[in-house]
Amino acid sequence: MHVSTSESTSVAPAGPPKRVLRWRVVDIVVASVIGVASGLIFLLWNVAYRGPSALLEPLLPGLQGLLDGPWLFAGVLGALIIRKPGAAVFTEVVAAGVSALTLVGNTWGAFLTLEAGLIQGLGAELVFLLFFYRRWSLPVAILAGIGAALAGGINNLLLWYAGADISFVVVYLISTSISGAVIAGALSWLLARGLAATGALDRFASGREARARV
Repeated sequence: MHVSTSESTSVAPAGPPKRVLRWRVVDIVVASVIGVASGLIFLLWNVAYRGPSALLEPLLPGLQGLLDGPWLFAGVLGALIIRKPGAAVFTEVVAAGVSALTLVGNTWGAFLTLEAGLIQGLGAELVFLLFFYRRWSLPVAILAGIGAALAGGINNLLLWYAGADISFVVVYLISTSISGAVIAGALSWLLARGLAATGALDRFASGREARARV
């Protein structure tokens, strides 16, 4: 009698790594660092924007919206790096908090600065939520920048430009959307990719993904 002792074994193919949306300590630390660093840029822009604004406003009322981008990028950048729900809101609010607490060049007051950061962060966060926190491409980053710009722009119109005519509203919203798309969206995406390429983000999915492409 012949007895076969051979066994066939099959190994299931490894699937994609499971996404973990729960925040880790390293996520909180890095998001905080991004927020504080962005807040320092906010401080510089609080003063530096006044020169360009004085030039743009007489050309076409509402065109000063082109200068909003440097106040919008923190949330988009934080979300692109951390890739967790709430990252856009967290980093934008931390950055606004730095501007609010120091009040360097800040003529808007601490409360309204924090309120603006929250609204802008929510505008970016909503875009990433619409893609279920699965898409981190350049087009999505640009849309997130526009989302932050429109949310912040509408907030500004209600608080600072109440009663403005329709032409001002249209020019301002278009201008701030362009600034949000280019500075908060495209430049944040390029910066995140640049950081990932150095290996500094290897503890994050954003860093590992970029290194895998090399």
